[in-house]
Amino acid sequence: MIAVLIIIIILTLVFLLSLMGRINHPGLTKLIGWSYAHRGLHGNGVPENSMQAFRRALERGYGIEFDIHLMKDGRLAVIHDASLKRTAGVDVNIEDLTSEDLVNYSLEETDEKIPLFDDVLKLYNGKAPLIVELKPVNNHASLCEAVSKLLDQYNGAFCVESFDPRCVAWFRKNRPDYVRGQLSENFLANAKSKLPFALKCAMSWNMSNFLTLPDFVAYKYADRNNLTVKLCRRLWNLQGVTWTLKSLEEYNCAVKEGWIPIFENFEP
Repeated sequence: MIAVLIIIIILTLVFLLSLMGRINHPGLTKLIGWSYAHRGLHGNGVPENSMQAFRRALERGYGIEFDIHLMKDGRLAVIHDASLKRTAGVDVNIEDLTSEDLVNYSLEETDEKIPLFDDVLKLYNGKAPLIVELKPVNNHASLCEAVSKLLDQYNGAFCVESFDPRCVAWFRKNRPDYVRGQLSENFLANAKSKLPFALKCAMSWNMSNFLTLPDFVAYKYADRNNLTVKLCRRLWNLQGVTWTLKSLEEYNCAVKEGWIPIFENFEP
């Protein structure tokens, strides 16, 4: 019985240690106190992840959260899905296109085209902070390298985040000065998730933190009361970012609880 108890204690300690991150990064203070428009301030005819959505967010004093994919010519496109079917009505993958191809695809039947990462950086130009989500498709190292080359030249406040721990770990090793975050949710409750069961558990419970040492955990709002998320925030004092807030009630609750808010379909 003593041996079993010792093993349980050791496993518990190992588990708790796996949740730790990095605290007190000075760049994090530049991100706190802002509200972030999810994929820009879109809706009412303004497409998500469009320059129009980003301009609207900037004009109204919001930071933005947006998504980055690496195209085959090495340029970076701002779009959420790998496939353009939902956003542009064509079932082609963004990774198979070049920057010159983007003029051929309209977002949500408007005149807006898929932006380049360069253009978003030029627009914001340090006027409000950015949450940059990396979307790797079997190319995490190349994607991280391309993103970092542009962000190395950017003078404004930003952070990088990804669901893929390999991306966050890449920045830990290669750009330790960047503010970095681990995106997650309760994958065990997500019927659409195709992750293997063991990986669902590890990602849902933030157990990749020991590899990535994130400055913040970005967790789905509906799942934010996950025990391991509470441990990350209260035991290890990690900053929380929560997505995606769909009402003023959710927004006020999140801010009261100390989360950095990412909102959509309303203005706080």
